[in-house]
Formats: sequence, C-alpha cells, structure tokens
Amino acid sequence: MTDRPRLVAILGPTATGKSALGIALAHRHHGEVIACDSTAVYRGFDIGTDKVSPSERQGIPHHMVDVADPTEEYSAARYAREAAQIIRAITARGRLPILIGGTGFYYRALTRGLFDGPARDEALRARLDRVAARRGPEALHRWLQRVDAESARRIQPRDRKRLVRALEVWLLTGRPLTAHFVETVSPLPEYEVTAFALRMPAADTAERVARRVEAQFARGLLDEIRGLLAGGIPETALPFTGLVYRQALEHLHGVRDEAATRALIVRENRRYARRQLIWFRKEPNVRWIEGPGERQETVATVIAEGRLEIAE
Repeated sequence: MTDRPRLVAILGPTATGKSALGIALAHRHHGEVIACDSTAVYRGFDIGTDKVSPSERQGIPHHMVDVADPTEEYSAARYAREAAQIIRAITARGRLPILIGGTGFYYRALTRGLFDGPARDEALRARLDRVAARRGPEALHRWLQRVDAESARRIQPRDRKRLVRALEVWLLTGRPLTAHFVETVSPLPEYEVTAFALRMPAADTAERVARRVEAQFARGLLDEIRGLLAGGIPETALPFTGLVYRQALEHLHGVRDEAATRALIVRENRRYARRQLIWFRKEPNVRWIEGPGERQETVATVIAEGRLEIAE
C-alpha cells in the first residue's frame, strides 16, 4: 500500500446491488458515499432513479444526490469538479470516500478528467438543433455513429444535448471526443483509486431489473411524474429524457398502455446494462466481481482484494 489517499469505487450495470455493497463497506471502514449517477443529481426525480432513501442509507452520509434543479443542464465537468471537492473533504475528516454508481462518463470525468474542448459555437449548435427538430435526435445519433462510434455507443439516441456537443467537437476540431480524452488530467491526481465492478449473468440481471421496474410503479412512479409536471417542471427538462421517465411520460400521453410501458422499460434497462458493461470493461484497473453486491461473499471479496482495513 502507498501513503496516497484512497478512493474506493463500486461500479457496474444497473440493478447489481452497488448501493448495498457500498453501504456495507462504509459501515466497516468509516466511509461516506459519493453517488456517481447522472440522474440522481436532480431534485425531485427519486423513484425512477432508484435513489437510496434516507432510511436505507443506514446513517451513512450520501453526497452528490439532489444537487441540481431539474431545469438545469448538469454536466460531467461540473460533476467531476464538485465530487472531487467532496472527496477531498471526506478524506480530510479521516473517513473513506466510497464512490457508487453506473454512469461511466461521470466516473471517467472524475478519475481521468475531461478535455476543455472548443468553446460553444452557437450557430453550429443551432444548425444541429434544427436537424434534430426536423428529423429527430436519432438522426444526430446516426451521424455520430459514422464519425465517432465510441461516443455513439455511450450516448443514448435521444440525448440531444450530448449528441449536439459530440458532433460540435468533431466538426470544430476534426477529431472525435474519444480522441481528446487521452489528453486529459484527472481532477484527483493524488488519489489511489481502487475500483470494483459488479456483474452477473444476463438472466439474473433481467430478473432483478423486472422486479425493480415493478417496484417503481408500485411506489408511485406515475404520481411522481404528475407531481413534477404540476409543479412546473417542463417535459423538456433533461431528467425527463432519461430512462424510465421518458417511457413513463409517453404512457401518460397515451402512447402505450401501462403493461407495455413496464415491458419497454425492462427491455431498455437490459440494453442499458449491456452498454454499462461495455463501458466499464474499457476502464483501466477495474477489478470485476461476480455476484450481487448485497451478498456477504461479495463484501468479503472486495475487502480482501482491496486490502481495506476494518475501522476500529
């Protein structure tokens, strides 16, 4: 072991028990949790993002949750900057920072950095926005697939904001976003990052995802969305374009019935889990753990392989 400060990261696809594992580690090692989730940052979007409730946190402090208004466009760069500050503060308190999440781009921004990139080109963005308005954001996604296939794999076909930025960078620099990433510097250069990723057989993930979606509807997902809309949050707000909320909002508009909507969300979650696996396989120095995070054997494996000392 080195004398460098430690950051433990628990990564992996959706519904693999990352939060349960992170909380168990926090209890044993005087830890505090930092969420690495691009939708959990938004206030009011709770059920569809599966935020860990205050009672489920078991007294463990959780950071980088509910830090932005739904009408804000929260960025990976902002996340990296704010999360790095929190991690250093946790270390200064003599506690162990434990990063938990599945948003690979946020993890990369925090541990490997983002390039500054060219300044916004409003005329170019307006042109790309017109293409999206006329032909749908999927047209931008198809274009991005041709010029920057790796970025296209990590950006969802309807995520207009990130599609526009990726194409803007390519058009202005002649290089894809991914080519710029190798030139970046981590916001936490002094930290030793010990990263674990969970994975399970696809059938097990599918079953857990299905149970989660059923629970989301039972907890009142649709009422949560109705309340957000009644409170003045526009349907164009970025968190409404994300997984679960987008499909549920379409259901409220009569696009499909509830049973079909639940089935669609399950399918989209399974696709998202596969994309997460692909992303984290490309991250350096990630140790893979087989099995769900809530299993005691998983906790023991992480403690042993991470050489984590039990706090007194």
